[in-house]
Amino acid sequence: MHRNPDIFTVVLTGGIASGKTAVSDFFARLGVPVVDTDLIAREAVEPGRPALNRIVEMFGEEFLDPQGQLDRQKMRLAIFSDPAQKARLEAILHPLIATQVIRRVETLDSRYCILVIPLYTQSSAYAWIDRVLVVDVSEEAQIQRVIARDQISRKQAQSILRAQISRQQRLALADDIVENSGSLNELKDKVEELHRKYLGLAL
Repeated sequence: MHRNPDIFTVVLTGGIASGKTAVSDFFARLGVPVVDTDLIAREAVEPGRPALNRIVEMFGEEFLDPQGQLDRQKMRLAIFSDPAQKARLEAILHPLIATQVIRRVETLDSRYCILVIPLYTQSSAYAWIDRVLVVDVSEEAQIQRVIARDQISRKQAQSILRAQISRQQRLALADDIVENSGSLNELKDKVEELHRKYLGLAL
């Protein structure tokens, strides 16, 4: 399956709590289609879906909440503290997500689109993308933000960061970098500048 040849595709990525959602929301407000792999992953593990059944078979029913849904916080802490568990989960979800991404991109009618892949690395599953945009903040800012957001300890936050590719590795993948240590208005201006750039590249 191949992507729509008429649409320029930009991967948006960044470490945890770097501000990817804020950036993708600004692109969406400019009318740019956004395909978010986190949302696709959530759909894939809804009750009754084959992926959730496979997760329960592999990890156990203790990873379900009382409503029979995936306990995301428990799963997140489990995979970030155990690389083997992380690899097992990815083996279930990543092929499903990659297939859905391509299907959705192929239906789009736009000059370009944003493809949000939080854990993006150079991968044959996404060899067809045109450009990589990295949202960058300091590791200390990530730690402080994720502690505040998820109400977890500093040690847990540091463990999550260690489980992701390093900031240096991520920046090495980037065609464009948006630095996100300032205000939302500053971030909005940066996104608008990138939007103009991508419209030009997508000609």
